[in-house]
Amino acid sequence: MREKDPIRLDDRIHLIDGFDLDVSNRTGTYVINEENLTLVETGPSPSVKYIKAGLSALGHSLDKVKYIIVTHIHLDHAGGAGLLIRECPNAKIVVHPRGERHLIDPKKLASGARAIYGDSFSELFDPITSVPADRLLVKGEGDVLEIGPECTLEFWDTPGHAKHHFSIYDPVSNGMFTGDTVGVRYEQLVPSGVDLFLPSTSPNHFNPNDMEASIQRIQNKKLHRIYYGHFGMTEKTEEALNQVSEWLEVYMEVGEQAIVEGRGYDTISQRLLERIRTYLREKGIDDEHEVYILINLDLQVGALGIVDYFKTLKQ
Repeated sequence: MREKDPIRLDDRIHLIDGFDLDVSNRTGTYVINEENLTLVETGPSPSVKYIKAGLSALGHSLDKVKYIIVTHIHLDHAGGAGLLIRECPNAKIVVHPRGERHLIDPKKLASGARAIYGDSFSELFDPITSVPADRLLVKGEGDVLEIGPECTLEFWDTPGHAKHHFSIYDPVSNGMFTGDTVGVRYEQLVPSGVDLFLPSTSPNHFNPNDMEASIQRIQNKKLHRIYYGHFGMTEKTEEALNQVSEWLEVYMEVGEQAIVEGRGYDTISQRLLERIRTYLREKGIDDEHEVYILINLDLQVGALGIVDYFKTLKQ
């Protein structure tokens, strides 16, 4: 197992790298050190071993974990929920109302991911285990969760990426745990002085109008921080939200043009990749940069969601 110390964001929040896809800085689990120790995101099941090691490095035993919040139930964010809850005897999994049944019975969720990832599915996601109903705590729009005497988290329904998606507002840091709703942050580019925030448009709930509404709602909050599912935290909140909104418009223009031409998701992903390459070249990023492994994967999955969206318009 890879060794990496948890990333300290401040006195009360750390980030444990989950090495999703066996890649560093791809997904992670946030640890909020309040009276009720709280985790945000589990990642897929292969990430659980890193969560356990990270908690140990921070001096937390598994029986001290009280809440494990998943922003949505896609396997790269919540696939490890069933495995992790077995190790945390005093914890509850906090989930969106639309996600509850999928954690209790993850067969449909696993089947959808298997169709996308094919032969790589088992290596990336197994084992996928159910969460007992009595270990779940459902939170929806406007609900709150007190995790400490001076910290009550707020839950916002934030569709666009998925219908079973909420974001979690932390009043202490004036920050929001946004999962995938406001996009992906590519930590791999930060050492080069480049901040890139791209929308996550994966199937099958992607809706650009809902996504833009969620982005604008979060923007109106005037946050100091955004905590991303992929990956890490930014304090450049205005820039991040403006950028992902602009890229969302590009994604839809490219997608619509490809559909008009009778082309499919391969064309969409290729054209978007070239637009992103052009943008990053202007920022001094070489075409062979390691970040393109992840961007290419994200675009291939995201193009499927764009095609799905345009199909729904014809129905």
